[in-house]
Amino acid sequence: MEKETNKLKGKSKEAEIKRINKELANIRSKFKGDKALDGYSKKKYVCKLLFIFLLGHDIDFGHMEAVNLLSSNKYTEKQIGYLFISVLVNSNSELIRLINNAIKNDLSSRNPTFMCLALHCIANVGSREMAEAFAGEIPRILVAGDTMDSVKQSAALCLLRLYKASPDLVLMGEWTSRVVHLLNDQHMGVVTAAISLITCLSSKNPDEFKTCVSLAVSRLSRIVSSASTDLQDYTYYFVPAPWLSCKLLRLLQCYPPPEDGAVKGRLVECLETILNKAQEPPKSKKVQHSNAKNAILFEAISLIIHYDSEPNLLVRACNQLGQFLQHRETNLRYLALESMCTLASSEFSHEAVKTHIETVINALKTERDVSVRQRAADLLYAMCDRSNAKQIVAEMLSYLETADYSIREEMVLKVAILAEKYAVDYSWYVDTILNLIRIAGDYVSEEVWYRVIQIVINRDDVQGYAAKTVFEALQAPACHENMVKVGGYILGEFGNLIAGDPRSSPLVQFNLLHSKFHLCSVPTRALLLSAYIKFINLFPETKATIQEVLRSDSQIRNSDVELQQRAVEYLKLSSIASTDVLATVLEEMPPFPERESSILAKLKKKKGPGAVSVELEDGKERGELNGGGDRGGDAAIAASNASTPSPSADLLGLRSAAPVSGATPSAGSLLVDVFSEAGPAATSAGVNDDGFLSSAPPTAASEDPAPPLPESDELLNKFVCKNNGVLFENQLLQIGIKSEYRQNLGRMYLFYGNKTSVQFVSFNTTVSCPGELQSQLNVQTKTVEPLVEGGAQVQQVINIECLTDFIDAPLLNIKFRYGGALQNISLKLPVTINKFFQPTEMAAADFFQRWKQLSQPQQEAQKIFKASHGMDTEVLKAKLLGLGTALLENVDPNPENYVCAGVIQTKAQQVGCLLRLEPNAQAQPGEQMYRLTLRSSKDTVSQRVCDLLAEQF
Repeated sequence: MEKETNKLKGKSKEAEIKRINKELANIRSKFKGDKALDGYSKKKYVCKLLFIFLLGHDIDFGHMEAVNLLSSNKYTEKQIGYLFISVLVNSNSELIRLINNAIKNDLSSRNPTFMCLALHCIANVGSREMAEAFAGEIPRILVAGDTMDSVKQSAALCLLRLYKASPDLVLMGEWTSRVVHLLNDQHMGVVTAAISLITCLSSKNPDEFKTCVSLAVSRLSRIVSSASTDLQDYTYYFVPAPWLSCKLLRLLQCYPPPEDGAVKGRLVECLETILNKAQEPPKSKKVQHSNAKNAILFEAISLIIHYDSEPNLLVRACNQLGQFLQHRETNLRYLALESMCTLASSEFSHEAVKTHIETVINALKTERDVSVRQRAADLLYAMCDRSNAKQIVAEMLSYLETADYSIREEMVLKVAILAEKYAVDYSWYVDTILNLIRIAGDYVSEEVWYRVIQIVINRDDVQGYAAKTVFEALQAPACHENMVKVGGYILGEFGNLIAGDPRSSPLVQFNLLHSKFHLCSVPTRALLLSAYIKFINLFPETKATIQEVLRSDSQIRNSDVELQQRAVEYLKLSSIASTDVLATVLEEMPPFPERESSILAKLKKKKGPGAVSVELEDGKERGELNGGGDRGGDAAIAASNASTPSPSADLLGLRSAAPVSGATPSAGSLLVDVFSEAGPAATSAGVNDDGFLSSAPPTAASEDPAPPLPESDELLNKFVCKNNGVLFENQLLQIGIKSEYRQNLGRMYLFYGNKTSVQFVSFNTTVSCPGELQSQLNVQTKTVEPLVEGGAQVQQVINIECLTDFIDAPLLNIKFRYGGALQNISLKLPVTINKFFQPTEMAAADFFQRWKQLSQPQQEAQKIFKASHGMDTEVLKAKLLGLGTALLENVDPNPENYVCAGVIQTKAQQVGCLLRLEPNAQAQPGEQMYRLTLRSSKDTVSQRVCDLLAEQF
């Protein structure tokens, strides 16, 4: 048949079909004939049908004859029958029961050849019916002492296939320990097959198969320490058992480091030996030798990275990968870059990775393969920190001009994230983003320009520079539409900051924006119309010119409903509204609330959950990402705490973070919930309908907490004037906080995020009030789940009642086990006396009358101190509002001074408090000083509030 078909090649398709149809008719007549066919003939015709099917023709008969071949005692006939069934019979066939009966007979025959054929057929078909029929039988065959080695191999692989197809039907149960002990089998083929099964089972049920770790380490140790002659039958180009070694290393990646010291020591020796062998001269020049050797090396490095607990091994792995960065083999360079991306996120190896920055930059510029260039860009992103941020961002911007179109969008997102995260000077950040738009405007997503506007609005110190820079950028003959969007928004808000220069007068700004109007899309035109009405508020002298534009037929009678409606409404608003109403309606945008960067969220979505995430590195806090440094987080939080932002604050559509719910967020988005505008939706069992304290029993600490971290006071000071943010972060754990206070009651939400891929076990938190604090604060907590999955987040609610004034802060102790090692962390909870302030409005006469009444020496606390930051008026106001007091305008005779008033609410009493802050802003930068004076009806309160607030300026 095959010879005849080969003869037809090159002839017409019709000739081939004619010949095949003739053969099919012949086979059909043989099967339907009166004369019974012998086994050989039946095998021959079934084989022909199989061949015809493989040529691409449909077969609708012969299935029963194939099933009949299964009952033959001849190997060749049985083989063809199983082969036909494996290829042509689907899982829904009516013949499955007959096939299952034949398979059962072969499995019980104890003939190893027939048993293997049956197991192969089960694996090839892999239907649920077969899983139901044989899932209980195959494990018995696998672990039976009298089963041949070849059958064990087939049984292990068959069971693996059934488990992947129907995991609910393959239950190991009593066979678990015996399957695990196959790792000790003398036959290497059995071990290789069994380890594939065990790895799959361990990934789903790690606790059931955890005994495999010690056996895997023992087997790996024997292979690594053996010479190539010891495992002669399983040595591949002078590398002993490379496939088995790789599988053993991959199995160990399903578990944390071994708790047993001896096992862990033996495993470390194995990994060191593998790294040492990588340095040895090759024993063969054949590519197969280097491939096998490098396969084991990369799996060993993956295990070292997974454990992330051996600094020496991590640095050695990094150095070894560094050698591959300049290897002539492209695949090795790709794998080295990919592995180093993961190494860069480890605190132990981050510095070692940074030493290769020049090599990686060179790879980004010179590599021919786009996938290697993309990995180089990923590595630059991962190794970036404060010390090299400007260099890396500059190189990525330079590369963007010639980058492949397939990776430009991702590169843009990374440049935007790095520029924001490591911006010490925010004028550099603005320059970088505008350069980004100029170089790759088509690939700058809305999230990027939304973000730059967010940050400019949240930072007073950069607003004037941003307005000036974007004004200059718009003067280019051809500028991208995204540049027009940014320009329209920033000039509409802050154009007044540069209007004093004749070269950027109000009319010049308007004419520059309007010259771009006709080139833009409808959404951009809508934004520009909003900027125009803002101009009328900022610059009344432009009113007539802008009204003329709004009144033109091209606007009022525009075919686009959105543009027409804006033009009509803005024209009417500017015509009938008084100056005060117009100023109120078109007031400056308030600071945006803190939340996860939308750019970062987009990158995570694009890259998937395995993406290297720069926000997990040791760097700026989330507050700095939203406006940064000295002002951003504080001002934004103070504003959002002081009042609810108006609907206009969401013009950019950035207020879309999901509220906290019972669902566990995915890895890499640990703190999205912390910065949601809505409070956590899950109501604790110990919380009343009004959301405050109930009679939930307080959590008792089982033992004294560990001493608080040295930086606890510094972390606490960051939350004196804000209620939301990242309280603590290291390589394993991230703790976010969101809190709210009313009178003498408070509620705090703590979010514990597991930043690793390994679960935290025995996770326990306790809150204690040391010493006198027990009688000053009543703290009640809700217990947290003892298990925190890798990449997951758990929430804890803490209710606080202030009984009387206090100085110390409650202690938060967190204990859990990671990789067998106990982690014990103690922090000070940011609960300070000012959290219970109620702002009090007072007239000037009332203020100074009360000020004189509190004139006793013990009622006053005063500090004169040097300014740590610039004396920015808006920043100072935001921090004073964030303190919880009312900021009293036009009270102090000196307009440069600030006075505040508030009442601290405790259960025992109310403590009135007056504040006066006197800056000498006229002094040279670096010599500026403050005098802070606090007066209250209780001396301890005056001193404590004075100490807390002095740290904020």
